[in-house]
Amino acid sequence: MTKQQTLSGTWTLLRFMLRRDRIQIPVWFFSITLTILATLISFEELYPSEMDRQAIAGTMATPASIALTGPKLYLEDYHFGSMMSHQMLSMVGIAVALMSIFLIVRHTRKEEETGRSELVRASVVGRHANATAVLIFAIGANLLLGLIVAVGLGVTGVESITWEGSFLFGTAMASIGISFSGLTIVIVQLMEHSRAASGLSSGILAIAFSLRAVGDLGNEALSWISPIGWAQQTEAFLGNDWTPLLLSLFFTIVLIVIAYPLSNMRDVGAGLVRPRPGREDAPKSLSSPLGLAFRLQRTNLFIWSFALLLFGMSYGAFIGEAEEMFGALGDSLEGMLPEMSSGVLADSVAAMFMTVSAMFASIPALQSILRLRSEEKAGRLDSLLSTPVARKRLLASYLLIALSSSVVFLFMAGFGMGITGTQSMGDISYLPALTFAGLAFAPALWVAIGLAVFLYGLFPRKAGFSWAIVVYAFFVLYLGGALQLPEWLTELSPFGHIPSMPAQDFELVPLLALTGVALVLVVIGFIGYGRRDITN
Repeated sequence: MTKQQTLSGTWTLLRFMLRRDRIQIPVWFFSITLTILATLISFEELYPSEMDRQAIAGTMATPASIALTGPKLYLEDYHFGSMMSHQMLSMVGIAVALMSIFLIVRHTRKEEETGRSELVRASVVGRHANATAVLIFAIGANLLLGLIVAVGLGVTGVESITWEGSFLFGTAMASIGISFSGLTIVIVQLMEHSRAASGLSSGILAIAFSLRAVGDLGNEALSWISPIGWAQQTEAFLGNDWTPLLLSLFFTIVLIVIAYPLSNMRDVGAGLVRPRPGREDAPKSLSSPLGLAFRLQRTNLFIWSFALLLFGMSYGAFIGEAEEMFGALGDSLEGMLPEMSSGVLADSVAAMFMTVSAMFASIPALQSILRLRSEEKAGRLDSLLSTPVARKRLLASYLLIALSSSVVFLFMAGFGMGITGTQSMGDISYLPALTFAGLAFAPALWVAIGLAVFLYGLFPRKAGFSWAIVVYAFFVLYLGGALQLPEWLTELSPFGHIPSMPAQDFELVPLLALTGVALVLVVIGFIGYGRRDITN
């Protein structure tokens, strides 16, 4: 087969992918660009003078701060540009990498898993057409996003935000996404299922972030084996060194060269890493819908539980440094973060960190309930419901997993934050206080789950819109103060009604109200699910 034949249909498939993601990709672009520009605006308000910027530079030199943000090289001249590269490049790089991972998996392994790829390959489509099309799509999307961000930063006219630095920042950010596009195109050749491919790629992303963090703390060589580290070593807005991006280019090319031969070594729908054979007899737990629901999700639940424990521990290490990190900001902090205007500053920071942790905990909780929609779309519910299994019992099983796991996720985040928070503050009382503060967010997560059940029961094709409640919560938390949003907009988020413990006293009424809202949404969703048809 000639090279031309193996790539036949590439541009047709690319147009099809663009058509399918015409909403999803612009949402990614808008969210990432808005976050970057809003952060730059907030920096102007928080640190108006050079004295303010140098004061925060001193507090950002702690090991915990460096591990979370970036290397010390940006702290030497801490103007707005270096602040953006130091604090934002790593964080938005993670978002861009996740966008690339999900895009590659969605158009490759997911298509093979559902059988659609085999139908497409039955027409005049070359063996490598799909992989080539998705690579063009992913690389092009990252470059376009980098260009949008660069232009957006450049036109702000903020002091020290130069055009060269803006384009380097955008290119460095895009390089992280492009590197993980190349990595994921290799992984989808190895894994047989899309969940495994997404999980392994995301796990390597976490390792890359950890290597960068450890390297920046002392062993600099480790930073140079991470795509995130390469992006930060460009010194955007400072030295403006483009050469580290050559490593990202080389890394991506090598992975793409590896991926194509691997594709020739496997069948469509199969992976090079074969799954281990299962037991001869199914365990008794799989005889119930609840047992099956847990079995399908247990790996994801365990991974997220451990991740949230580490996430809470990393945030807890900052609590003891709250006075030093934020004390110099004075009244400007209150304007940006109004929820921190009362109580001990360390307690207020802990409450803010707990809110962020709870929002992250809502992601796997929603994934858990929306898994049933994925099973329905794949056509697997028909055979299951043909047995003596009531559809409402099936929905109840997934709902129970989602509700109970949300409590576990919040406990792990609060407990992890309490472990390191206790050491950071030298006060053992922070362990039960932060653990309880995490559990208090359970009703907010239940409202998000209830909305998912409501949409799935009445409007199954719109079930994915339940993610809007999480996106809006992040938007209000991070940008509400900077944009001076009115209080009623903040209260549209269920997370805004949870008492900010330990800075505030516990209040039972809002938790009961949120629980009631979640219950109403769930009941309506169950009624709708019982009356509608099962669709594929």
